[in-house]
Amino acid sequence: MIIDPLSLKLFVAIVEEGTIAGAAEREHIAASAVSKRISELEEGFGTPLLHRTNKGVAPTDAGITLLQLARGVLHDMNNLYVQISEYSSGVRGHVRLCANISAINQFLPAEIRSFMDLHPQIHVHLEGAISETIMKSVAEGAADVGIITMGTYRQDLEFLPYHSDQLIVITPKDHPLAQRRSVSFQETLEFDFVGLTVGSALHNQVLRAAQELDRTPKLRIQVNSFDALCLMVEAGLGIGIVPKGAAKPYFKGLRIRPVALDEPWARRELKLCVRSCDALHAAARLLVDHLRQPET
Repeated sequence: MIIDPLSLKLFVAIVEEGTIAGAAEREHIAASAVSKRISELEEGFGTPLLHRTNKGVAPTDAGITLLQLARGVLHDMNNLYVQISEYSSGVRGHVRLCANISAINQFLPAEIRSFMDLHPQIHVHLEGAISETIMKSVAEGAADVGIITMGTYRQDLEFLPYHSDQLIVITPKDHPLAQRRSVSFQETLEFDFVGLTVGSALHNQVLRAAQELDRTPKLRIQVNSFDALCLMVEAGLGIGIVPKGAAKPYFKGLRIRPVALDEPWARRELKLCVRSCDALHAAARLLVDHLRQPET
């Protein structure tokens, strides 16, 4: 059986749109042609891929499996085109790097710059995500290399040392904790918090620490970046817990104060993750080796 990538693309569109008509409109093709291609896929695989009702369509169990695999295949084919076509302009490699905001804010700008100075013909495509999403992307082949914060690791990935960082508390300058040299996490729970979005490693870490004390943080507002968190703290919406390196650039420009967080879990380990070190392509191997260099 020969599978046409267009048929896979149409199948993904049908599931995402919920109707054959919606997929046809999205992909600018006649609905009858879409229906014919899906029927050919079902005939080729020998099993139904869609449940058809008068309200639309939904994938069968086989269809759900095909959806996941088709997305990976289409992503790889697009990446194949991008990487190979770049050779015509002198590019000799392409690395997909997915990292959490702790790495992006504290370490990666200088490290990617120095890497690209050494290897100007290698392109680095950087995406930001939470650690769980990063590991999923690496495991499914959507990213070559990931950077996460230490936590629950997947068994199907390999992890390598990267950096450590130190969590601190930041407060508005007129806050009751602002003049303290250090503070325990339990003491911070008496005040409103500005937190990161649900699912981020730091958000999960704060929740776990609170649960161990049988407490719940008073999350007044949640944001998706450290710069937004610092701005919200300056505005008096609460205190925050952030990596020191991510908040340091804002100490002079914003009316916020850093306070040491006196907890053993305040020091965190960041890790590189890959599917297999031995299977990394040459450009990805160069980047991993560069990121693993000792700090200076």
